[in-house]
Amino acid sequence: MTIGWIEAAFLGLLQGLTEFLPISSSAHLRIAGAFLPSGADPGAAFTAITQIGTELAVLVYFWSDIMRIAKAWLGHNLRLGSGYDRADVRMGWLIIIGSLPIVILGLLFKDEIETSLRNLYITAAMLIIFGIIMGIADRIGAKRIRLEQLSWRDGILFGFAQAMALIPGVSRSGGTISAGLLLGYTREAAARYSFLLAVPAVFGSGFYQLFKSIGEDNPVGWGATALATAIAFFVGYAVIVFFLRLVSTRSYMPFVYYRVALGAGLLVLLGLGVISPVG
Repeated sequence: MTIGWIEAAFLGLLQGLTEFLPISSSAHLRIAGAFLPSGADPGAAFTAITQIGTELAVLVYFWSDIMRIAKAWLGHNLRLGSGYDRADVRMGWLIIIGSLPIVILGLLFKDEIETSLRNLYITAAMLIIFGIIMGIADRIGAKRIRLEQLSWRDGILFGFAQAMALIPGVSRSGGTISAGLLLGYTREAAARYSFLLAVPAVFGSGFYQLFKSIGEDNPVGWGATALATAIAFFVGYAVIVFFLRLVSTRSYMPFVYYRVALGAGLLVLLGLGVISPVG
C-alpha cells in the first residue's frame, strides 16, 4: 500500500523535528510507518531523500562557516593564493576524513541497511543501548576541549561514530555527540562538528538514493516525497536554532530518558504483537 500526501507531510514534519536531536530520525520514521493508515514502511530511500531537506537547513544555518572552510581548503590545495586560515584548511580535511567511514560502510552494507537492519527489534535495542551510552558520556565527559583543538585521531573516531547511524535507532547526532563527550569535547563543540560532518554524508546518501530510485516503485510517490523534504527543511532549520542554544547550557539527559522509554515501549508493542518487526 502506498503512503499518501498527508502521511508524507507528517513524516516530513517528523524528519525535521528528529534529524538533529539525538533521538534517531530514521527510528521515528520507521516506527511511525507502522502506525500510519497505510501501515507501510517509508523505506530507507524515503528517509535518505528527506534528509536532503534537513541538510539544506544545515547549509543555510552554517553557510558562512561552510563557505569559509571550503574557500580556505580549495584555495590552499589548488594554490589559488595565500593567507588562508590554516585552521579552516585543517577543518576541511577533518570533515573529508571523518566522512570516509560512513561512505565506505554504507556502500559495503547497503543491502542490509535497506532490509534486515530495519527490523524494529534492532531499532528498539539501538534506541536503548545508545541512549545509555549517551547518558554515560554526558555524565563522565570532561567537556573541556574546543572544536579548534580537534585532532586527526578524534576526527576519524567521530566519523566511525557517525557511521553507526546507518543502523536505525542509533542517531547520527547522538552517536557523534556521545563520541565527542567521551573524548572530552564540550557539548557545543561536539554538536557543531556533528552538523558539519553530516553535510557530505547525508547529501551523498540522499542523492545516491534519489538517482537509484528513479524508475523504481516508490511507496511514497515523488510529489509526496518532495513535499516531505520541503517540510523537513523548514522544521529542521528551527530545530537547529533551538538545539544549539539548548546544548550550550543543558545536559542531554532528557534525550536519554526519552530514548530508553521509546525503545522499551517499542519492545512491549512488538512483544504483544501490536506491530510487526518488519515492514
